[in-house]
Amino acid sequence: VQATRTDTRVAVGASPRGSLALLKLARANAALDGRSYVLPDDIKAYVRPALSHRLILNPELWLRRHAAEQVLDAIVNGVRVPVIDPPAARG
Repeated sequence: VQATRTDTRVAVGASPRGSLALLKLARANAALDGRSYVLPDDIKAYVRPALSHRLILNPELWLRRHAAEQVLDAIVNGVRVPVIDPPAARG
């Protein structure tokens, strides 16, 4: 979500409400899969439905008929997924 606020292709990025919507969708997906935790794939699966209508693209992209979904895909692909070491490896 933070990346949508700093990307030069986006005039107005996702708001805190967009962050909450994405989190709720990801948590619901995790629960439906029987998990009590969210995976990066849960976030990736719901970025488009949660945020695409919340972005305002720069005018140049409007003229070229770029869709917010295309910009979101590019932003998501540019964000590194955090890696957490398992407890045994930290030892």
